[in-house]
Amino acid sequence: MLKPGLETTVQDYPGRVGVVSTGYPISGPMDGWSFRIANRLVGNDASAAGLECQFIGPTLRFHDDRVVAVCGAEMPASLDGVPFEGWTSVAVRAGQTVALGSATRGARAYLAVSGGIDVPPFLGSRSTYRLGQIGGAGGESLKAGQHLPLGPDGGTGVPGRRASAHARPGFPEDGVWSVEAVPGPREDWIDEAGHARFLTSDWRVSAHSNRVGVRLEGPEWTFTRRAYDKSPENGTHPSNIIEHGYGLGSINLCGQTPIVLGPDGLTLGGFINPYTVPTGSLWKPGQARPGDIFRFRAVTVREAQKARAALDALCAAPDAIEEIGAG
Repeated sequence: MLKPGLETTVQDYPGRVGVVSTGYPISGPMDGWSFRIANRLVGNDASAAGLECQFIGPTLRFHDDRVVAVCGAEMPASLDGVPFEGWTSVAVRAGQTVALGSATRGARAYLAVSGGIDVPPFLGSRSTYRLGQIGGAGGESLKAGQHLPLGPDGGTGVPGRRASAHARPGFPEDGVWSVEAVPGPREDWIDEAGHARFLTSDWRVSAHSNRVGVRLEGPEWTFTRRAYDKSPENGTHPSNIIEHGYGLGSINLCGQTPIVLGPDGLTLGGFINPYTVPTGSLWKPGQARPGDIFRFRAVTVREAQKARAALDALCAAPDAIEEIGAG
């Protein structure tokens, strides 16, 4: 690792599943769509560990021959100073250097390496959880001079592959995102006017956002009587409730500030979650930049499940990857 970039971390998909009851979040990539396509391009299983590169990418020198791919945010990539395209697989020889620049659209790019990154798993995942200092490379973002072990089967990668246009997520030109949201689990604490306001307002992505949660700025919320007529242990503010579990993608109403909980989000707390961004749409908060606008669209649980199944099928579909030749 010559240059670490901005909070570059090791992640795998889908992350640390089934351990939320222990207090550890799922972690894993913010944009699981781009992450999976990157792994497919280099011949890895979708779950192989790779790098999540936030806003400013790293510079890495390779010590053996590998195949790499960069997907997700538009982040210029080069091999020994020669630019190469994103969403393609590229051969890297021992001693060569791959450098990623600053993202011009989107927030996070994903660097997949044939064979994957072979850091020790913790609770079944190699994903980094920085707040808990577990997983990845010592539970931290990468540092200059750090050596990353790679998997032994790196020679199986094939250069000259490209992700099909229909298999790539689309980023809005104007920074305005249409984001799906399922009502619940505490939608009954918000009054009718509050729901209407949430679904018709522009919500600006705050600079105070990270992998824990994407904070949004917008109008004030209004509440039903049950948010006020409650027992003292629920807290005094209408958004307060007795501590309960938080789900991935929950829109956590912290006072008047909605926070879309990300893969490193808290697992429980004392604020209501009136809406949830379904997992098939979580790549959108993962790629949003400060100042971008969210416009929410209510969907049913069934619609969210169908959309997630369609995304999973797309990421695994044979026609998601094209052969373009290594030349």
